[in-house]
Amino acid sequence: MPSSLILIVSVLASIAFTGAYRLIALRANFVDLPVSRSAHSSPVPVGGGVVIFLLILLAILFLFAGGKLNVGQFMALSASSIIAIVGFVDDIKELKIKWRIYPQLFASIWAVWWIGGIPEVNFYTWTVSQQWLLNFLGVIGIVWLVNLYNFMDGIDGLAASELAFVNVMSLLFVINNSDSAFSILSLVSLGAALGFLVWNWSPAKIFMGDVGSGFIGFMLGVIAIMSIQQQAMTVWTWLILLAVFVVDATLTLLRRFAARQKWYQGHASHAYQKAAKRLNSHRKVTIAIMLINIFWLAPLACLSVLYPKLGIILTIAAVVPLILLATWLEAGKEDKANTGAEYPAK
Repeated sequence: MPSSLILIVSVLASIAFTGAYRLIALRANFVDLPVSRSAHSSPVPVGGGVVIFLLILLAILFLFAGGKLNVGQFMALSASSIIAIVGFVDDIKELKIKWRIYPQLFASIWAVWWIGGIPEVNFYTWTVSQQWLLNFLGVIGIVWLVNLYNFMDGIDGLAASELAFVNVMSLLFVINNSDSAFSILSLVSLGAALGFLVWNWSPAKIFMGDVGSGFIGFMLGVIAIMSIQQQAMTVWTWLILLAVFVVDATLTLLRRFAARQKWYQGHASHAYQKAAKRLNSHRKVTIAIMLINIFWLAPLACLSVLYPKLGIILTIAAVVPLILLATWLEAGKEDKANTGAEYPAK
């Protein structure tokens, strides 16, 4: 099937199924009610990311049936179902942290084991090749991606826009291998993200929820390992592409740890949330982050593929300005008065 047709079908299916799910969610009362830290002022259907999950899951099953995914890759990718199911339950009825983190750890260990471990990582003049250490870091990395993507899904359109950006870039890196499983997964993911954005763009008519954000974080982690194994991309390429999310979530978490706050509790102290308050707009912040991605991170990611030995240097160049920006926005610092009125109305 031509790449353009895969993309078009994915976009249209995402638009249609998200619209259908929205009606179901409204009737079933699957809605996110606004609280003091919320970025919305009225109930909004939640769990729309289930459409992204189902579309990508269908692609995984199709690729495996067609012999484009081996058993190990299929088993690793299929573990994303655990993350999606737990996320959907959490969207409907908030789960305690242990019922979220244990499945994440299990699914991540399962995925790293089935996919055959993490390839060696080049640090300019030396290389990390100890498999036990790489696998341990791989598991921690996937768990962190699941959670950071969830943390960063807090304003309209941001999480889906990031998914679209990452998959556009990954497609560019494998453009000469359009029939690969990696390319098809990227096309379906891109289409699913673009279709979902029709409903999720500010003002959002539906939210992605944990079912979508957690699933996306897990999928990106597994696909990243696949792309590194195929030498299409490097670990540094992925860190650069996701740098806005990684820096904001990590810096915020570290500051909350330092302040002895519970990291897993909801809050509104991420840099992007602070920016939304200052600009009084979700749309402006999402667009600004996409501009940073396109004009700053994308060129550095391309260089990391062309010159893999310079990956760590290019990554440092990518994240330092973002750390300074997040610090200036006081990421991780709770506002003295945190009410829903502080957020821009959707």
